[in-house]
Amino acid sequence: MTEFDPSTIEIAFSVDARGSSCPGPLLEAKKGIGKVKVGEVLEIKSNDPGTKNDIPAWAKRAKHEYLGWAEAAGYDRIFVRRMK
Repeated sequence: MTEFDPSTIEIAFSVDARGSSCPGPLLEAKKGIGKVKVGEVLEIKSNDPGTKNDIPAWAKRAKHEYLGWAEAAGYDRIFVRRMK
């Protein structure tokens, strides 16, 4: 697990991309970010190892705030705050 503590985050919307391989989790994140308001947090659940690299890069390009990731039971939870 990373040093990131997801228990301190209020999640506005969660997308479940488990079982989907690249680029599926990224596409789900792009759709999901539109379902949260500016300042709210989107959670992406994924068991594709590339997602931990893809989501931060996308968030930076899209001018959103990548908050971090945490391991869960067989998948990763990745958190992005909508900034625009």
